[in-house]
Amino acid sequence: MAAARQKSIIDQPRRVVVKVGSAVLADAGGLSLDSVRRLASQIAALRVDGVDVVLVSSGAIASGFRALGLARPPKLIRQKQAAAAIGQQRLMAAYSDTFARHTITVGQVLLTADDFDHRLRFLNARHTLETLLEHGVVPIINENDSVSFAEIKLGDNDRLAALTAAMLRADLLVMLSTATGLWSSGTRNVIPVVDSVDTARRHVRPEKSGVGTGGMFTKLDAAEIVTRLGIPCVVASGSEPNVLPRLLAGASIGTRFLARPSRVDSRRRWIGFSARSKGSIRIDAGAARAIVERGASLLPSGITGVEGGFDAGSVIDIRADRETIARGLSAYSADEIARIKGRKAAEIASVLGYSHCDEVVHRDDLLLARGGES
Repeated sequence: MAAARQKSIIDQPRRVVVKVGSAVLADAGGLSLDSVRRLASQIAALRVDGVDVVLVSSGAIASGFRALGLARPPKLIRQKQAAAAIGQQRLMAAYSDTFARHTITVGQVLLTADDFDHRLRFLNARHTLETLLEHGVVPIINENDSVSFAEIKLGDNDRLAALTAAMLRADLLVMLSTATGLWSSGTRNVIPVVDSVDTARRHVRPEKSGVGTGGMFTKLDAAEIVTRLGIPCVVASGSEPNVLPRLLAGASIGTRFLARPSRVDSRRRWIGFSARSKGSIRIDAGAARAIVERGASLLPSGITGVEGGFDAGSVIDIRADRETIARGLSAYSADEIARIKGRKAAEIASVLGYSHCDEVVHRDDLLLARGGES
């Protein structure tokens, strides 16, 4: 690929989300202060150039499990939570001390999936992060592992970083790991530029490091989120010398994922990617064509079934022929939809005794699963 095109992928970003994996920070099973110092020095250099940096940092469990008398990272949830409770403050102390040498203040922000599910909490989190950046503080984000359980976990910090980049409308997401990038299948050759995440998945097999929870699959999932929203992404080695300043200067390091053109507004970003689905509705082929091809709203006449026990205002999946074609904000509850499915909009009031609106999901509250911007 031409050098000009490579540079244009990350040309003059003003806001960057950097995710660093546990295996980068704790390469010997415990927190590496040298790794923290190298990372802080690079972020400080970006700050001198006027770049806002938000750091999504793994490493809490890796920093704390040995204090529990464990020889290796725990697998039991309660041990992970206990290790995170110990390790998170150790991790933040290391960051605070190290960034202070560069006269930079850091702020800790712990999040769970619930903070992305609820629109008001989502906006509050965004406002907090924006305020920290406005005051020259480097926000350091991690999942709240010490209290999280399956129902509220985001799952991995690659996804958390992608959602954070989307929330803050970042110009670039950089994921630093032990991998040098995405390798071509069957080789150790790094693929320098990726146009399609779906194509890239053919080169990957499930795996993860001994101290991390992710792997290249989770990085591709994160890249899918941000590139769909117009944000480019880079996966590179965290041990690469001065990797962050060199990347932003245009050096070809790791694998770069090209952003796709996007006109998705903030509200639909939240609907499509940040909030979790509370249920689903099945629609017929005619309704599916209307949504995908014409950007139409979903009316009750096209609905054939409903799954889940969601309330009005919930984010739901819209499925056709067993495939999720869109996500949207439902104007009616699951029970109400079960009663009006297959009916004309004019019949809603007579069936329910009231009518909120004609549309079960309005086009302004809907985002296609792939491709278009409806």
